[in-house]
Amino acid sequence: MKAVRLHDAKDLRVETVAEPADPPPGHVNLRVRAAGICGSDLHNYRTGQWITRRPSTAGHEFSARVTAVGEGVTHVVPGDTVAVDSRVWCGTCPACRSGRGNVCEALGFVGEVCDGGFAEMAQLPARLVLRHDPALAPAVAAMAEPLAVALHAVRRLAVPAGAPVLVVGCGTIGGLSALLLSRLHDGPLLLADLNAEKAGLVQAVAGGTVVALDRAEIDAALAGGRLRHALDATGSIRAIAGILDLLSGGGALALVGIGHGKLDLDPNILVEREISLVGCHAFADELPEAVGLLGDLAPALSRLVEVLPGLDDVPAAYERLLAGEGRALKTIVTVSD
Repeated sequence: MKAVRLHDAKDLRVETVAEPADPPPGHVNLRVRAAGICGSDLHNYRTGQWITRRPSTAGHEFSARVTAVGEGVTHVVPGDTVAVDSRVWCGTCPACRSGRGNVCEALGFVGEVCDGGFAEMAQLPARLVLRHDPALAPAVAAMAEPLAVALHAVRRLAVPAGAPVLVVGCGTIGGLSALLLSRLHDGPLLLADLNAEKAGLVQAVAGGTVVALDRAEIDAALAGGRLRHALDATGSIRAIAGILDLLSGGGALALVGIGHGKLDLDPNILVEREISLVGCHAFADELPEAVGLLGDLAPALSRLVEVLPGLDDVPAAYERLLAGEGRALKTIVTVSD
């Protein structure tokens, strides 16, 4: 079968590999339908930071059809269409035992610690697959994992009813967070991104007002109201520092972007204004809810994605996205129908 495998930093190859063997107990075999390229995939390709296996089949955002199940698997059967949980947690560490598998002390991810979805077939622990409506388009179903990440961040931020909220970064997670806020929150929504085209796309799909990280502009957008809550999906140290300068007292900043560099922070800012910094890592128990939202959100999600015709297009797509040439919020590769 065909697979896209990461051999080392900047070394991604489309290769022919053996199909998975029959699934062992507790596992399933999958025929991949569609797989999304994530910012963390690009980061790993560019830096090699999380390479633990060489080579490994990349891709942790995908939808699939079950082709075989191992002994003891009862919640799915061959023919089921499924979304995939990206997290590989141990289940035995203190974090897992306390119900916090997303901060498992040995946490890994599909596509890193085991082969992922940029292949015609995959084999995974059955606990990582969740049935979805077979009427969903494969590309929409492949958005379940990033939608769960965004839902986790929105829930962690916990914006009070009616309060304004600023989303900084209109990439995949920022855009999906804005979309969720537009449906789940009743307060003013502000959007900020250096890429005007992406900010405009998110605004067209989710609504809201596009602003710069500028106090006068935000004050004008809120008619003098106070901004207390924001979500950063950029990981930019400059952006995070700018947001903290803009927040009024009694609020919070949720951090969900992959950071680059270290923040020079005066903790008195947090103390005197009672601002909470809220870390948001992957997702906790939001995946089933995210899958349940896919049907209603499908028209909006379809406007945010570009779909590539096959696995051969993945290496060039990586380079194009790293060069900043992507116009959609998410690039998804079609693998099978």
